[in-house]
Amino acid sequence: MSLAPAFDPHLDEPEEPLYTARKQIYPQAVKGFYRRIKWLILVVTLGIYYFLPFVRWDRGPNAPSQAVLVDLPHRRAYFFFIEIWPQEVYYLTGLLILAALVLFLMNAMAGRIWCGYLCPQTVWTDLFMAVERLIEGDRRERMHRDAQPTNLETFSLKLLKHSIWLLLAWWMGGVWVLYFADAPTLVIELATFRAEPIAYISIFVLTFTTYTFAGLMREQVCLYMCPWPRIQAALTDEHALNVTYRYDRGEPRMSLKKATHARSLGEPAGDCIDCQQCVAVCPTGVDIRQGPNLGCIQCGLCIDACDDVMAKIERPIRLIAYDTDVNIKRRQSGLSEVFKPIRARTVLYTVMIVVIGAVMAYTLVNRAPFTVNVIHDRNPIFVKLSDGHIRNGYTVRIANMLTAPQTFTLKVDGLHEAHIEIIGGEGEIGGLPSISVGADQTREMRVLVRAGEEDNREGEPASLEFQIQDIHDGRIAVARDFFRTPHSIH
Repeated sequence: MSLAPAFDPHLDEPEEPLYTARKQIYPQAVKGFYRRIKWLILVVTLGIYYFLPFVRWDRGPNAPSQAVLVDLPHRRAYFFFIEIWPQEVYYLTGLLILAALVLFLMNAMAGRIWCGYLCPQTVWTDLFMAVERLIEGDRRERMHRDAQPTNLETFSLKLLKHSIWLLLAWWMGGVWVLYFADAPTLVIELATFRAEPIAYISIFVLTFTTYTFAGLMREQVCLYMCPWPRIQAALTDEHALNVTYRYDRGEPRMSLKKATHARSLGEPAGDCIDCQQCVAVCPTGVDIRQGPNLGCIQCGLCIDACDDVMAKIERPIRLIAYDTDVNIKRRQSGLSEVFKPIRARTVLYTVMIVVIGAVMAYTLVNRAPFTVNVIHDRNPIFVKLSDGHIRNGYTVRIANMLTAPQTFTLKVDGLHEAHIEIIGGEGEIGGLPSISVGADQTREMRVLVRAGEEDNREGEPASLEFQIQDIHDGRIAVARDFFRTPHSIH
């Protein structure tokens, strides 16, 4: 009896790799409506990005004149007439919430139009691919050149391409640091090698990342690194417009000659002639005819390519279009198309955007140009004086956001009879202690509040309201804390 193992024909077959190598994508140039929109957005967004640091804005003496500036040394952020201090970080939080809601609304209306038109990765990749086409030629020329052994011409063209890519990436990084210092001054310091080391390090890091993401990785950033494709799938619905292959028109596919012959015989023939132009122009290499795909960034270039082919073969355009599967099924059933831009989720997102934006605008317009914060002493919490009164100590910090010195009066409400003492006080105005704060500065001081113990016999600490008032225009800022006595300590 033989103990040899039975022959298995599959043992000698190589195992499929867990990860497949990247297939080089050669997007083809295309002209059309959506391509023009993308060029316009590219020019506008990059124009704003490059020139905004050099826009001036007069804020008066002792204030920076750059319209948009993040002043880290002085802990300020400026956006034209708006000045944000560190304690007003809630405005940044509000902007991030608004940005998320706008992104949700865009997705509910037309899928990943952010990815296809406005995403920095898309804009920069478009620019880098334009440089590549200008130097190495369009799709077929690049594919032919890469399939051949490298020669002097190929090496020279690629060296020129990568040099320009690095120059564009360096320009991007260089402009970014201009938002964190006075732009004209920093440009001179960078050119004369007198800038801070952090500026050169930041430019190097941003140059490297931009060159890598926009020039080398391209679609891999969208496919593997970006979380938005995974998130947006949970936020869309059947009525959101997406770049869609209208298979009710396109199928069955066949060549133009066969389709013409089939129609002459009265047989079904789709408009799609399987020319592959929609795949050739796709920056992520997606075949939109296979249905929804994680790699589709909804840029609309396949629509332009397909429209061009349909026009040449004298068939109706928009075989690929922004559409929904609901409409495809309705057309197949002989029903009219239906579009629902106004539905529960779009109304909800819009209302939330309007409400949050209105609240932020209201608080921004009506905020006082100064703030006050109060911190109660931790140890001791209170002091019992020899005359029977109770004294609490506080640290009061006043921030003057104006470019001129200001004088304020301090008032404390919440106790029947209270005496206020400011350590190192400057006197009184109208019977209230006064405090002077320099231009665009903060001032911190010790404030002692003394009151009788009978003000707090209920067992709960008394709520205090610290009010500072500008003596010039009467505006008030308020902070709250508590006055504690032995009866309020459990």
